[in-house]
Amino acid sequence: MPSTVHIVGAGLAGLAAAVRLVDAEAAVVLHEATDHAGGRCRSYFEPALDQVIDNGNHLLLSANHAALEFIRQIGAKDALLGPDKACFDFADLATGRRWRIEINDGRFPWWILSRERRVPGTKALDYLGAWPLFMAGSAATIAQSMACRGALYERLLRPVLLAALNTEPESASARLAAAILKETLLKGGEACRPLVAAQGLSHAFIDPAVAWLRARGAALRFGHRLRRIVLAEGRVAALDFGEEVVALPPGDAVILAVPAPVAKTLLPEVAAPESFRAILNAHFRIAAPRGWPAILGVVGGQIEWLFAFENRLSITISAADRLIDRDREDLARDLWREVATLTGLGPDLPAWQIVKERRATFAALPAEEAKRPGPETAHVNLALAGDWTATGLPATIEGAIRSGNRAADLLAAKGLVKARPAG
Repeated sequence: MPSTVHIVGAGLAGLAAAVRLVDAEAAVVLHEATDHAGGRCRSYFEPALDQVIDNGNHLLLSANHAALEFIRQIGAKDALLGPDKACFDFADLATGRRWRIEINDGRFPWWILSRERRVPGTKALDYLGAWPLFMAGSAATIAQSMACRGALYERLLRPVLLAALNTEPESASARLAAAILKETLLKGGEACRPLVAAQGLSHAFIDPAVAWLRARGAALRFGHRLRRIVLAEGRVAALDFGEEVVALPPGDAVILAVPAPVAKTLLPEVAAPESFRAILNAHFRIAAPRGWPAILGVVGGQIEWLFAFENRLSITISAADRLIDRDREDLARDLWREVATLTGLGPDLPAWQIVKERRATFAALPAEEAKRPGPETAHVNLALAGDWTATGLPATIEGAIRSGNRAADLLAAKGLVKARPAG
């Protein structure tokens, strides 16, 4: 009987691992505790808005090669939309100032030499101020590596790093910040084009992946919560789902692709981040003004990013622990006042919904970064996946997909499954 890989968790990491393994002709069973795939990357119908929304707004970039290859593989390459060039609109709520950053293609940053294309109030030499990030040690914070002040920091670096790290940048890992900048701004405009799942995350990533896997014989078992991992003689011998215990014969393998706290419960020996940060998203059922940008970065207020969808404006606030316990309606009114100021729309609060994720991502602090494990464990047939593992990136869609790929590749390197065909 052919060997089977059991993947526990049908979030993006688990789905990515499953797609990679099935593409290499491995037999895969995907176990998911809930009744849906996607984890935090999914869409759902929101009655308060009478619309399908995402549980969180996500911005990808053209540098996210693993994410782009994943949606190409599952037949959804047209689901991400964005401009042909790397341009970003910003607004300062405190001053009313607007500007657009336009990053040229190619590695030489001609854009910082142009007053019209770079951050207003900056000079070309200011951009060298971030260079110490690339030489920082593993324990260094951003504030210990560069000056966290000035127009460049406040109007570009801080908003970008806060969104990517979901941690106040001053205390966040300099190495993670450097990894973000190295894969994006340092590569030029081809790597920085913004991409949004205009019809929702499930449409782009989840539903096509589930359909792709089912069409190729993968088994997906929803409502199948793993209770215990049975270990024996240096390997996983069985998976205990409560009413069912699945024995693993020699040759079978497991990828544990669950959130860090769940992984610690199932496998107490594993190192994992223990500090987390919240993300808050607010959605308003109203159309944006004509000609409004699809994505607007905001400084000088509580809003950080404003997304314009069809008949809906949505905002994202990262590292939002300070707002999580606030009264929902009061918060909605405060946030709408900022949206109305930005857009010129009327002051009356439209239909709204606020989505709070208390433990959205691990805190991207140097101490937490040091706890992230690689895909390999002490058990020969068990690998780890998840955006909290050591991907070299913060907890992002790209990081989650890379982690699933690495876990699948590890099993192939151990000879537990066939290697993925080249190309």
